Amino acid sequence: MGERVELLAPAGSYDAFLGAVNAGADAVYLGGQQFGARAYADNFTAEEIVRALSVAHFYGKRIYLTVNTLLKEREMAQLYEYLLPFYEAGLDGVIVQDFGVFSFIREHFPKLPLHVSTQMAVTGVRSAALLKEQGAVRIVPARELSLKEVREIREKADVEAECFIHGAMCYCYSGQCLFSSILGGRSGNRGRCAQPCRLPYEIYDGKRRLSGSGYPLSLKDMCTLEYLPSLLEAGIDSFKIEGRMKRPEYAAGVTAVYRKYIDRYYQEGAAGYRVEPEDMDRLKRLYIRSEIQTGYYERHNGKEMITLEKPGYESCDEVLLTEIREQYIREPEKMPVRMQASVKVGEPLRLCVMEERTETVCLAVEVTGDVVQSAKNAPLSGEEVRKRLCKTGDSFLTVADCKIAMEGDCFVPVRALNELRRTAVERFETVVAESYGVPARQRTEAGAEKESDGGNKSDRPSQSKENAVDVAVSTFEQLRAVLTWGGCRRIYIDSDLYMKSYEDVMQNAEEAAEKSGDGTMPAFYLALPYILRERDGAYLRRLTEVLSRAGGFVQGFLVRSLEGLAWARGVCQEREKCSEQNDGQTAYEIVPDAGLYCFNADALAFFKDFLAEVTLPYELNAGEAAHLVRAARRCGVRTSLIVYSRIPMMITANCLKKTAGQCSAEKGAKRQLLLKDRCGEAFPVEITCEHCYNILYNCVPYSLHGAKKEREKIGADALRYDFTMEDGVQCVRILEGEFPFTDYTTGHCKRGVE
Repeated sequence: MGERVELLAPAGSYDAFLGAVNAGADAVYLGGQQFGARAYADNFTAEEIVRALSVAHFYGKRIYLTVNTLLKEREMAQLYEYLLPFYEAGLDGVIVQDFGVFSFIREHFPKLPLHVSTQMAVTGVRSAALLKEQGAVRIVPARELSLKEVREIREKADVEAECFIHGAMCYCYSGQCLFSSILGGRSGNRGRCAQPCRLPYEIYDGKRRLSGSGYPLSLKDMCTLEYLPSLLEAGIDSFKIEGRMKRPEYAAGVTAVYRKYIDRYYQEGAAGYRVEPEDMDRLKRLYIRSEIQTGYYERHNGKEMITLEKPGYESCDEVLLTEIREQYIREPEKMPVRMQASVKVGEPLRLCVMEERTETVCLAVEVTGDVVQSAKNAPLSGEEVRKRLCKTGDSFLTVADCKIAMEGDCFVPVRALNELRRTAVERFETVVAESYGVPARQRTEAGAEKESDGGNKSDRPSQSKENAVDVAVSTFEQLRAVLTWGGCRRIYIDSDLYMKSYEDVMQNAEEAAEKSGDGTMPAFYLALPYILRERDGAYLRRLTEVLSRAGGFVQGFLVRSLEGLAWARGVCQEREKCSEQNDGQTAYEIVPDAGLYCFNADALAFFKDFLAEVTLPYELNAGEAAHLVRAARRCGVRTSLIVYSRIPMMITANCLKKTAGQCSAEKGAKRQLLLKDRCGEAFPVEITCEHCYNILYNCVPYSLHGAKKEREKIGADALRYDFTMEDGVQCVRILEGEFPFTDYTTGHCKRGVE
């Protein structure tokens, strides 16, 4: 990017695209009729996207296509044909969430710029740098980041940063929400969120109610108009407006206001920057909630960010919408040009198209056509030639002046004149687009079309009747119970628990090994926090020190975020260096958790370079999971299937305890609240003060104890049990197959996800 920030507007329809372009957007992001995170927007046909690319490039704009959902295997087989016409038409970038889509585009469309969606929840420099290393040119960081964190990503990872400046905000870290998916079968990761966060809830601490019925998960809309100078001075490359589900008038109206003030800053600087009250009022009248806030740029969380009493939108001002519609929702003004044609017997037709300017000509093209013949009967007139050449149709040009130089009695077929005009106009439009630094069209240099095995069951490797058993624990009681039970291949210990008293953890493990009779122990891995931010730097340094003292006790990591993956990868690389120096230490292993979505076989290409095992996502059904297991075996990657857990349905920077006015943050402390919905269902919420985030769990456990047929069909290498709020007795009963709870869910194992 250049020194000036890019203003990036949303478009849920072709009219919205036109409105955004006419209102001053530098770039537009939009979705086709497949693979976008706004499945319920109007979206674009393939023809409309190709047309929009032509319009955008002629006027010096860019278009980024959203392929920012998780794709199932059968959908991956359609991706090549879907992207090809847009690639050939000069698509400027693709916004992606799915690691498989990322890898696929990197392989098959290597010149197509990859933009990482906020759905990947990039929260720090490490994860941004890892993605840049893998081929990303732009990162859309998590919306929860502070301005300082965004600036660090931009500077230290040396990758473009695209940040939201206006619009609706999710309560959960994007890409980490399963609320709509688990409760209603409509996945936010697949562009079909039912927005359960906009429903009323009550907050309880045990039986004590902390808040009455309200909307504690509903964030106010973001509006940073008054905060723009700080954002501009942070070096952000692209300012993004949210709103592909909203009307064209919204896209145009909001874009026009931000265009005005971005330009004002560049003209007058921060000292002269002042927002006029009527413009703030104009924004509020454009499909916005009654209250606004500036997002997370200057705060980590807070009650003032929540719209507790009114989660819905105010009605739009129809008078304002009409005004905007008339001003912006139209095809852009055509560029006036001059033409000079030479029609001389015995010479080729010549046509020069020039930019219409009173001074020097900046842009011009000249083309030649058929040789002019001598007329046998009625010769061609200059007016007839002019009439043919001035028909520019749906091009972006209008002819302001056309001079014809003719010699002799000329005959030229109508076809030849039309072809001359079309060629000249197309070449001139290409020159104009290229003058902005935008390639009008790509040559087809994409790789071969992806072939899918279609999930052929005949190549399924034989599966042992006995699966390895892995267990994740978060309390000492759970750890002791699991160690006493025995039979685990691997135990994932919550890293917070390990950090508090790692010596006690190791002692318990050694005592259990002595009692086992053969002295063997399971492998111990650390389960890292769900979110790691800049504020966790001291925590990670302490963890590194503890690992160095623990010798070979810890053998790997369960990573739950890209930042965790990047940190663990760095630790592994250091360990490998030590191993090369013959200190006897074995290399760590890294296992991505279900929230680092390995959703299709192509995602394995992203992970397999530095991981030997993946966890199957919650949103795959048994057939889809089985297909992924087969694909993983073919490329030497192990798989783990979670068969018991409390599904973490939201990971949030905002805190329910703080929203209820009860914040008493203590370093390392964990608390539990309950969130009750309209039906009286209670969702446990873990308040994690050490890392300042909440985990909202499902109201009932997830268990596949009664789904033997599905477990065997999937055929994963290991079955994993995740314990969060269970006591020791319950842990053992679950491991032994005696399910201790009345209610439970099998999630998407049988039903799949929309």
